[in-house]
Order: sequence, then structure tokens, then C-alpha cells
Amino acid sequence: MYKNILLAIDVAHLDSQTKAVKTAVDMAKAFGATIHVLTVVPDFGMSIVAGFFPKDHVRRAMEEANAALHAYTKETIPAGVRHRHIVDHGTIYEVILRYARELDIDLIVISAARPKIDDYFLGPNAARVVRHADATVVVVRETAAEAARQAGTQR
Repeated sequence: MYKNILLAIDVAHLDSQTKAVKTAVDMAKAFGATIHVLTVVPDFGMSIVAGFFPKDHVRRAMEEANAALHAYTKETIPAGVRHRHIVDHGTIYEVILRYARELDIDLIVISAARPKIDDYFLGPNAARVVRHADATVVVVRETAAEAARQAGTQR
């Protein structure tokens, strides 16, 4: 049913990605699919903001994200599951949607942070991916108990 799974990972919040990774791995095992693990280094938004960072900030951020993504998937994705790593830079939801189209993705797995009052139903990136993706989207949320357990193990 699924051949190409896009797993969007936030390397800045790896502790909240566990359930999404497990979901993608289970689906990949069930269908013999390849997981395309994507992380996006966010852009600055307004160009004036970029002036406050060193010129090679984006390059260094992408290198660090790449190293973090490889280390994380080495720990969390079993050796028998086909996967590849993608690190890009830009507006998070736009990059996710672009890769979903370019790679002929049939399933997107994305985690959603615990909601704040201004984005109670879904985080802004997850909501935009759900609204605009041509592929099936699975939004994975950790329960409050899971998040508390994770927070307790991070100390």
C-alpha cells in the first residue's frame, strides 16, 4: 500500500519524535516501504534578521542537523529498514510538501507538539502539511503521560 514514507523529524526536539519514528518504522516494515527521513533547518523569515548571524550560519546549522539526524536514526531505525536522510533549509511545511511531491511520497508521518492556545488543534507546520499534501498524512501526538515520562528521562 505504501512504498515511500516521508518522516519529518525536528532535530531540535528529538525527545518528542519517538512515537512518530516508531509509527513510520512499523508502517515501513508492514509494507516494505522506504523511509525518507527529512529534517528542515528553518529559514530566518525576514532577510534583515539574517544580518545578525555569521555568514556561514546556515551551512553550519545544516551540517549539525545532518550529524544529529544520522546519529538519531542510527539509534531509532532498525538496520533492516530501508531509509535515507534528507537535510534541507527553508520554510518547514513548504520543504515537506516539496519533497512529498518530488519523491512520490504516499505517506507522510509528522509529529505535532502539544498545542498552545493559539494553535490548539495542530501545530502550524503539521496543520499546513495536512491541508495541502496530496499524500496521506499521519499526525502523531504523544500523550501528556508520554511527554512527562520523556521529560523525566531527559534530566
